[in-house]
Amino acid sequence: MAAASTDRPFTVPDPGRAPGLPAVEWPTLLLAVATYGGWLAATYAYRVWPLWAVVVVVVPLLVLHSSLQHEILHGHPTRWRPVNSLLAIVPLSLWLPYRRYRQIHLIHHVNDRLTDPHDDPETNYWDPGDWARLGAVGRTLVRIQSTLAGRILLGPFWRIPRHLYKELRALVRNERHTRAYWPEHLLWCVPVLLWVKAVCGMPIWIYVLTMVIPGNAILGIRSYAEHRARPAIRERTAIVEGSWLLGPLFLFNNLHSLHHEEPLMPWYRYNARYRVVRARLVADNGGLLYSTYFDVARRFLFRPHDVLVHPTGGVPRTRPA
Repeated sequence: MAAASTDRPFTVPDPGRAPGLPAVEWPTLLLAVATYGGWLAATYAYRVWPLWAVVVVVVPLLVLHSSLQHEILHGHPTRWRPVNSLLAIVPLSLWLPYRRYRQIHLIHHVNDRLTDPHDDPETNYWDPGDWARLGAVGRTLVRIQSTLAGRILLGPFWRIPRHLYKELRALVRNERHTRAYWPEHLLWCVPVLLWVKAVCGMPIWIYVLTMVIPGNAILGIRSYAEHRARPAIRERTAIVEGSWLLGPLFLFNNLHSLHHEEPLMPWYRYNARYRVVRARLVADNGGLLYSTYFDVARRFLFRPHDVLVHPTGGVPRTRPA
């Protein structure tokens, strides 16, 4: 797993906005209002609610907020990018700058580079050289996370510090825009921290340990089996059906093959569109289909989802750099 870089030897197109969408997508805008309003109310309730009750409400809201950020970076809910960014930029989970996330995630959507350990910054696969340099302890930790149980229990304590370490390296290298994105992000962290600590009276360590970390663990379920290394591009992306609980929290990104095929489609149109194109999607992705996330857990709770080192060391380039 190479350090994520935005200085790529290929073009990452600006996604723009899907044609035919209204100037304002009210379902997404109302969802944003409900998410932020719910977070404010639930964190404020820390003054009177038991901690477990606050956790039960805030953790799903943090997952939903992350899904909302993902939706917004794909051009929703308005035709005005500054407005969209303002809706997504408040860092409720603290550790990930929205504009940096947008930059990295759009690279992930260069579909012919999917799963490549150098070109796909969201891959779970490792380059053979990087794997060899990782060391025995690091390799053991990664092997544990190759199971779903390890991904949930250990993953946040690995993913967040590792991402911050890679971001520090990007800052030192003055990688494109990082020295603008991170100061902006830290400034936006201030009102979140002031609200949690000064207004709600919640220690920051409690917020991080009992809410941010579990929220990240749930997000790890979504990304755990999304992709597999395969020669055919469309066979690299999975579908999880029948997810009545996590599907809405992920804004139906569990239908991941559809998302990679039509990344500008708004979340509230996914299910109807999926019913129309399901047979073709399943044929195109080679049957990489799970009935539910319980199905994913049944298969991989204590077994690896796939090999850790990319089977070919990397995805061959299909077009000039």
